[in-house]
Formats: sequence, C-alpha cells, structure tokens
Amino acid sequence: MFPPDLVDRVVAESGRTEQRQRLLPARVVVYYVLGLGLYSSSSYEEVMRMLVDGLSWQSGWQRPWSVPSKAALFKARARLGPGPLRALFERVAEPLALPATAGAFYRDWRLVSIDGTCLDLADTEVNEKAFGRPGSGRGEKVAAFPQLRLVGLGECGTHALFGVAIGPLKDDERTLTAGVLGALGPGMLCLADRGFYSFELWNKARQSGAELVWRTKSNHRLAVKERLSDGSYLSELFASSDRRRQAPVAVRVVEYEIDDPGWPDSDTRYRLLSTILDPDRAPASELAPLYAERWEFESALDELKVHQRGPRVVLRSKTPDGVIQEVYGHLCVHYAIRWLMHTIALESGHDPDRISFTRTLRVARRTTASHGGFSPQSTQRGPSESHRRTAP
Repeated sequence: MFPPDLVDRVVAESGRTEQRQRLLPARVVVYYVLGLGLYSSSSYEEVMRMLVDGLSWQSGWQRPWSVPSKAALFKARARLGPGPLRALFERVAEPLALPATAGAFYRDWRLVSIDGTCLDLADTEVNEKAFGRPGSGRGEKVAAFPQLRLVGLGECGTHALFGVAIGPLKDDERTLTAGVLGALGPGMLCLADRGFYSFELWNKARQSGAELVWRTKSNHRLAVKERLSDGSYLSELFASSDRRRQAPVAVRVVEYEIDDPGWPDSDTRYRLLSTILDPDRAPASELAPLYAERWEFESALDELKVHQRGPRVVLRSKTPDGVIQEVYGHLCVHYAIRWLMHTIALESGHDPDRISFTRTLRVARRTTASHGGFSPQSTQRGPSESHRRTAP
C-alpha cells in the first residue's frame, strides 16, 4: 500500500527531505509512524526493532543497525511533522469496492456514510490547549484525558475510510463534516444520522453529485407537497425560518417506525430526507432498511479505536503535531488492513463483512515483524525492487 517511491514523493512534496545523512531519514520515520499504528501497545524502541529485525536474514547488512533511543525517535518524529502522513493517507485512501464486491452497492449506487468519534490523547498541557478536554460528572468535573474530534466518510461495504477531518473537541461534527464532503461524488449514495443535518451541509453535499439519505429530527417542520405512491412525500427545505426570502430545495421524505418489544418507551420514529425524488428509483420500503447500513461505519470506527489502537489505550503523542501525525498513521494502517480484507474477499467470493478484522490485524502484525519492509541503511540509494515488493 505504501511503497518507498510514494513515501519519498509525499516527503518531498511536504518539504521534509533531509539535507544531510541521518540515522533516521524521513522515509524510515514515515514507516515508523505506520508501525506505531500497527503495534499500538508496544514501546517506541520495540516498534522500530520489529520493523527492521525481519531484514537481518535477507539484506546481508555488513554492520548491525542500532535501534535509536526513545529521545532520538521523538526528535525524528518532530522533524517529520504531520504533513507527510496526512498526504500519504489522502494520496492512497479511496473507495475500494468493485461491482463484484458483496454488500457494497444499493442498485447502482456505492453506499457510503458519514460519522464521527472522539479519541483520548496523552494528558499534556499543550494537547489540552490545542484540542480541549471534555467535562465529567465526577471528581474535578473534567475528564481524565484531552480529546480530539474526528469525522470520517467511509464505504459501508468495505469499511474503508477515504475522507477524514480532524479538529479540537469544541468543533461539533457538523463543522468538521464540511471538510469531508469533497470526497463525495457521482455514483455514491451517502447516509448520515440526524446530528449531521443542516441546510448548508445538505446543499454542499448534494452539489457533489452524490445522492443523499439523511435522517432528520422528528420536530423538523416539513410540509407535505405531494404524497407519492410508496407512502413517501415531496417537501421543501429552507435555509432559514424566513421562507419568503429563501429559494426552497425539493426533497423527498420517508417516515417509518420500528416496533421493538425490548424498548417500548424508546423513540422509534424515523424521518429520512432524500435527494432521490422518484420513488421508482428507490422505494420507501427499500430506503427504510437501507438506512441501517449506516451502522457499518460505526463498526469501522470500533475497529480503529478498540481493536487496532486497543481498548482504553490513549494515543501516545505528547504534542499536537505528534497527535495529528499519529492519527493519520493509524488511519493509513486501518485502510491497508481493509484493502487486504477486500482483496481476500474478492478472491474467495465472500462478503468483506464476513472476514475478521482482528485476525487480519494479527496476520499483518506477524508478517511485518518477520519480513521487514525497509532497510534503514539503504534509503539514500533509492529502493530496490525487493523493497518495493515488501513495503508495509
């Protein structure tokens, strides 16, 4: 997924190419940050050791390569900055599903979803100042760790994240959502929960050419303009309450309820807004159960936060730049694992949902540790073909 020539290119474009020979060149540090995302529970030195030791039998080094100290690794990450990892993710991450991918499409549309989450950060003063700290109902009324907010756009069928926006905790999800809508495009059908709706975001999303099915709040005032054959109805959206001055946007509304005997007092009424105005293209009886596919993205966030990073594990970076760099390292690793799972699913004729993320993650950890992906002593001469084939 991340061959050396691509890594060198994003390093150069980010202005982080070294002016002199170093024990930890920029390319090595990029792979090291990816290693931090892969081996989230290992120490700094142990991550580097696992990445390079696998080459000892293969590369025939004339002298041993000493694992740098923790302080040297800190400094090398600071020199690199977050730019190359962000650029690497943006260059590689794209929707994975092909027409043969099971469960990835509804009719002719690729199913994608928007959702958000928060990540716990190392408890340092600079991290708290940059990202903020949530409140708490116990003790000193503040949470134990600072947090950042992340909003992502992901493919429902493959769980591949291909658009991400990161910001401080004070930014709500709708503020960050504007940063991922550029990844939407024609041929996609985008699902989103009711917390993401605003007239401005709806307009920006539909201008991408993608079709939308977003939930809205039950108290959203929507006049019935025309009742359609499938039970849905046409209505209009306005930018503000002053409807005389605003041009309306046509929308189709699907309303339904879910009967759940286990939760008799819960609000089971759903109201969906859709840009698909013709009920023959997407009947209400299909859109209602289709909305549940949005939970696939919840599973992707669970993979990233719980299984890959580890339950109750805090991101280790102690500075804001290091935090952003580390987050993009985790995102790159998650995307690579999901690419591997999709490839296996296509070859075996299975749905990607039926392949275990945790087992694939363990395979990636074992093979990376036993077959090192780069040689720290050869980066100045350019990658060999063997390095290209085995890059992490």
